[in-house]
This record gives sequence, structure tokens and C-alpha cells, in this order.
Amino acid sequence: MVRRVAITGLGIVDPFGIGLDNFFDKLCKGVSCIQHYVTDDKPTPINMPAVLCDQFDSIAKLGKPLTNSMDRHAQLGVSAAFDAWEQAGFDRSVVSSNMGYGVAWGTALGGIQTFAEGYKKLWQEGKERVSPLSVVLGMNNSTAAHISIQLGLGSSSLTYTVACASAAHAIGEAYTKIKLGQSQLMIAGGSDTPLSYGVVRAWDAMRVLAPGNEQTAFSACKPFDVNRKGFVLGEGAAALVLEDWDHAVNRGATILAEIIGYGFSSDHSHLIRPDASGQVYAMQRALTDARISADDVDYINMHGTATKEGDPSEILAIKTLFGERAKSLPVSATKSMHGHMMGATGAVESVLTVMALMNDRLPPTAHLEKLDPSCDGVMHIRNDALSRSGAKIALSNSFAFGGSNAVLAFRNV
Repeated sequence: MVRRVAITGLGIVDPFGIGLDNFFDKLCKGVSCIQHYVTDDKPTPINMPAVLCDQFDSIAKLGKPLTNSMDRHAQLGVSAAFDAWEQAGFDRSVVSSNMGYGVAWGTALGGIQTFAEGYKKLWQEGKERVSPLSVVLGMNNSTAAHISIQLGLGSSSLTYTVACASAAHAIGEAYTKIKLGQSQLMIAGGSDTPLSYGVVRAWDAMRVLAPGNEQTAFSACKPFDVNRKGFVLGEGAAALVLEDWDHAVNRGATILAEIIGYGFSSDHSHLIRPDASGQVYAMQRALTDARISADDVDYINMHGTATKEGDPSEILAIKTLFGERAKSLPVSATKSMHGHMMGATGAVESVLTVMALMNDRLPPTAHLEKLDPSCDGVMHIRNDALSRSGAKIALSNSFAFGGSNAVLAFRNV
């Protein structure tokens, strides 16, 4: 029997440090989290727009012993998972083993900050050894492991590393496990902290990072705009509690929304160049899995990275799949305000998509002033939220380097 999958909890570590409801409200007003980021690295400091969760206090949230056992990406991820868990109605202070509950987590870079710190100690500071905890701090599956241990989730502890689609795939695979009866409940999401020196320099070498200074950083990311110059790196985390519908009802949980479809594909054509046909296939698979048609979709939260090739490819995919309907289909790219959080992005945008349906407010693409003709043909939500009472079904797109595509379909309840 195929089971329905309810969403009963949402959690996020947002760059403003103001909580999910207030964060969503700011994004609906077109407020950007992007700031000017400067480091003291020598000989060449990082000087660029970025998104930092600098209001996050891991010790206040998690306690010192737990904080010290985690890389920063795990600190953010576990915090988001705790918030989702508590919203779902569970008492975190009561931990018992449950073999029907599990975790699926996404991260592109995992404990990169731990390893970067180790290199710094060895090669810059002349130390002979790194921390003996480096391996367990730096391993990609550390966040999933900590969530599983802290909350007593015994069904599974899974980690997905699929570049920018990591969290979306984690959520989709968690949904599939519940749908097929392999788990009763899954915490799914993603976290990443990609602002280490080497990672930033690597992205900068590809010429895909948007430039900006103290005056212009907030509007540096301009998806679909003719003057767009790339994306903005950011750190963050988000989590969803997914649950067998009957299980949620029987325990008296509040059901926030429903996840109804998961589509995926591989472009199998180029390592970094997107392919619209692969994206079409992933979206179509999500619709088929959800047993809905293209006409049923009320909103798409686009991958929208503000790159010259990525944006037109995604627009073409939407126009190909939705045909004439695309002209009246509301779409937006919230990375224009919260940046690109790599493996966490699919989770952050899934949470925002669910919030959009719950609140009848579709968040905008900020800083879209002059539309690139190659990105025309859809209904862009610009600068302020679109009030859309009765919006029922939405898609969230995540398309990654390597040609890995993941699309999630959500329904308001």
C-alpha cells in the first residue's frame, strides 16, 4: 500500500536569527540577507557578498559539549532538526529508541571547515598534529549521525552528497521510504557552510560568484536579470519532519502540508552545463509521482542561481513542460535574498515553499529590474510577494553540477 506523507515539523537556521515565521515575512517583502564579507586571510583576503548565520549561537542552542563534538555544518543542521522535531510535537528531553523513525540528510561539503582548520594549523601555524576529533568532526554523515543519536532515530541514518541538489534528494528519498512503508517518520533536510577560504577561492576561479561591495552586496544576486553576474555563497540549514499520514493523525499531530511527489534525473551530457531536457524529465516525474498534471501547479520555487547559462535553461524547461500555461505560472528564485547554501539550499527552499502554501503568499525574486529576454515566458514574481489565496500545489527545483536534478511537489492541506 502506498502511504500519504505528511509534513508535521519545519526548522531553519536563518541568517537573520529571527526564526522561520519572521524570516519568511522578510523574504516576502524582498529583504535580502546578503552582506559584505571580508576576511583577514593573507596574502589575499576574501572580499565579496555572502550570507552568514552570524546570529547563531551554537552553545546557547546546543550546549558546549555537543557544540564541541560538531563541525559548524552539523551545528546548524542539528539545530534546525531540533526545531522541526519540537514543532512536530515531540519532547526532545525524552529520548527513546524508535526503530520506525530515521533521518536523511544532505550536504555538499560536509565538515569542510574542520579540514580547512587542520590545514591551517599544519601549513600556516607550523603545528605537527591536528585535533584527534578531526575525522569525526569532518565526516559528511556527522549531522545525520548526531540527529539520530540525539533523538533516538533507529530506522536509518542516511547522508546524500549530490552537490546543490543534496538536500532535495535527501527529502525525496525520505519521502519515498515513508511512502513505501519502510519508515513511519523521517527527519530530512540539509546543511552546509561553504565559506572556507579554499572553497571560496575555487568558486571564484570559475567566475560564477557575484561581485559587490558594502553598498551593493545586498542586491548582488539578480536571477533572470540581464545584468546578473552569478550567485552568492551562503551558509544555512533547514529540516522537515515527514511522517506517515495515519501515524501523524493517530498521535494527534498538526499536519502543516503534504509532500506528494519526487522527481529526479541525470542530464548525462555535461559536468557543469545544465540541460533543459533533463530538468523537464525531473519535473515531469514529480508530477507523475504526485498524480497531478502541469495545470495543477500553482507556483514554482526555481533553482535560479543567477548564472548566465543556468537561468535560461530552467526557464526553457518550464516553458517546454507547461507550454502556454507557463505565461501565467508564478515563479520566483529566493536565492536572490538568502544566497546559495549549496547542499542546504534544497531544504531551505522546500521549507519556504511549504510556508508559501500555508500563508497564501508566494515570495518574490528580489532585484529583478530588467528581465533578460532569454528568461521571459513565465510569470515572474518581482520584489514583493504575490498574494495567492487558494494556491494548492507547488514545486521546488534543485539542479546540481554533475547534472543531478531533483524536484519536490508539495500540497497545502
